[in-house]
Amino acid sequence: MLPTRRLLYTTLALSGGTRALKPPTTRVRTMSALATTNTVANKDGAYVRHAAKHRTDAVEAEAGRYHLHVALACPWAAGALSMLYLKGLEDAISLSVVHPTWQRTRPDDPEDQHCGWVYRAPGDAPLSNPLGHGSYDCDDALIPDPTGAASIRDVYAKAGDASGPFTTPALFDKKTGKLVSNESMDILKLLNSAFDKVAKHPERTFYPGDLAGDLQTLNDELVYPNVNNGVYRCGFAKSQKAYDAAVAGLFEALEDLDKRLASQRFLGGDKFSWLDLRLYHTLVRFDPVYVVYFKTNVKRIADYPNLVNFVRDVYQSVEPVRRATNIKHIKMHYYTSHPALNTYGIIPASMGPDLEAEHGRGAADGVYFTH
Repeated sequence: MLPTRRLLYTTLALSGGTRALKPPTTRVRTMSALATTNTVANKDGAYVRHAAKHRTDAVEAEAGRYHLHVALACPWAAGALSMLYLKGLEDAISLSVVHPTWQRTRPDDPEDQHCGWVYRAPGDAPLSNPLGHGSYDCDDALIPDPTGAASIRDVYAKAGDASGPFTTPALFDKKTGKLVSNESMDILKLLNSAFDKVAKHPERTFYPGDLAGDLQTLNDELVYPNVNNGVYRCGFAKSQKAYDAAVAGLFEALEDLDKRLASQRFLGGDKFSWLDLRLYHTLVRFDPVYVVYFKTNVKRIADYPNLVNFVRDVYQSVEPVRRATNIKHIKMHYYTSHPALNTYGIIPASMGPDLEAEHGRGAADGVYFTH
């Protein structure tokens, strides 16, 4: 399938080519903006992440009432899925998993060029990238939406949001028909404590009260801006100045974190917290994707002895997080969903460091904080 003329205009807009070519209609300009809501840059070319529109800090905990929409490739969604598994909420909160390769979300409307997360079932026909290149299978990790939604955009539309951005994770209330939250930090906190009466592991907590201030400060000042969001600031920068600033901040933070983890097993001491979860899901994607795709190539995580062994430790010692880690989906999404960054959707060979290698950081027993 050859790319349409309008889709090519959308791709050129993503890559900054709109000075040379103008979109053929006003409507295509609108849909192009909708398609790129997660890759917006400011006037200096620096990546700007949109704030979540759907937020809450409280729910009525009822088994079977809520549904979590996730992309295994997305670090924010994988973190939410990890927390669901960590708390033992698999039987209380239903789950669906999108295909990693973005598709047209309104394929029957030639004027609507929005591309995003779509649902497929295991064994369905392979998908191509938005320009028609490649063949990406529908594997057994996919879980279709039980209501028949074809895309995450459909889920948002059903809840009354037609403008997006249509992101994961998204926690949906089946009783009210509303989106409870699409902010990953809110969802982590809700899953950690709000559903304890229907959780298999209510005794576990990943927000230890005595470390709350220290962990939040470390997140706000170092981990989130420079690492979690820092890789995106590198990858979606649209000026050399913006990229240089982002990559400098990223690697200063990684050096700092590697030193911290030389003397302690986790960021809060000897037990696993929400901040370790957030850090892990960025680091596990770093070598197989970000080093190449986001140009974060000063060093690999494999070159930091404490960071790489931290990743191995979490993968091996925290089984629910391992269950939410899918390197195949991670690589497939990034390398096939943004034609402006990888036109032909070629997926590089490396899977990153061996996650099964010896880490020497401690036993799997006793890694959880408890109430």
